[in-house]
Amino acid sequence: MGRRKALRGPRAEGGRPRRPAGCSLEAFAEEVSAALRASVESEAAEGEGGAGPARLPCTLAMWELGHCDPKRCTGRKLARLGMVRCLRLGHRFGGLVLSPMGSQYVSPADRHLVAQSGVAVIDCSWARLHETPFGKMRGSHIRLLPHLVAANPVNYGRPCKLSCVEAFAATFCILGFSDLAVILLRKFKWGKAFLDLNRQLLDKYAACSSPEEVLQAEQVFLAHAKERSKDEIDPFDVDSPREFANPNRPVAGTRLPTDIGDSDSEDESEECGPEAKDGSGGSSPEEEEPLEQGAEARAPTKVWKGIKKQQRLKDTDIYFLRQSDEEI
Repeated sequence: MGRRKALRGPRAEGGRPRRPAGCSLEAFAEEVSAALRASVESEAAEGEGGAGPARLPCTLAMWELGHCDPKRCTGRKLARLGMVRCLRLGHRFGGLVLSPMGSQYVSPADRHLVAQSGVAVIDCSWARLHETPFGKMRGSHIRLLPHLVAANPVNYGRPCKLSCVEAFAATFCILGFSDLAVILLRKFKWGKAFLDLNRQLLDKYAACSSPEEVLQAEQVFLAHAKERSKDEIDPFDVDSPREFANPNRPVAGTRLPTDIGDSDSEDESEECGPEAKDGSGGSSPEEEEPLEQGAEARAPTKVWKGIKKQQRLKDTDIYFLRQSDEEI
């Protein structure tokens, strides 16, 4: 009795048929668009108790090591939805493998590879990379993602600390299959934030044609980001040699003079007025120029003082009239 021969045929990992080698990217792009429409329709049907998620046109797989919290793991959620197949350690994947150990960047040159054989990721913790047996997760096309910013709740805002779904989505965006990225990210409330944070970078990477161009685009972006960080000013830096103005106070040349509150000080200022006109106040011609420039600014204050003076005169007249009536 001989051993049963393994079935040979165009089948990819995950039990999904491998696409024919001669299939064009145009046909694959049409399938991607159809998958997006089906995904939107299936989500509407799920709300009404209908069918599950739509089938993707390419294989998605992952090696799951159990490092992450099952409730927060994006890879496990995609697996529960039937969109990703879990691989065993030692299993070889024939498509594109995303790994921190990769030495070559993902680029649009990998379109045919992904369209034919799919993408696989390694679901491990960034804090436990030293414990991860990368040698047991084998593939012929190991790739590394360029600089991107995470939007998942665990590592939000941190560069390169992407989750599984973000790694899948970034790969599809760089390859020009952004509809596949949308299908995956729609399963998470924060999914759209990943595209918003990295829109500029993803467009630059997608415009490249080789891993070398992707590397160059990354280096240019990081150089500009470093220059911008140097030019940014922190107004709360007490050690900075620069001087800052208080944004809550108006500029000295444009602010109006403050009104003097009590009437006694106003009377004194009015009594001292003639002396100031005679020049006995000691003001020099250099000091008179800014006073003339601020004359328009002081006009409302003078009008207000005149109104208050008239009011005080009226109050004085009423007081004397009442006093004379009492004497009579």
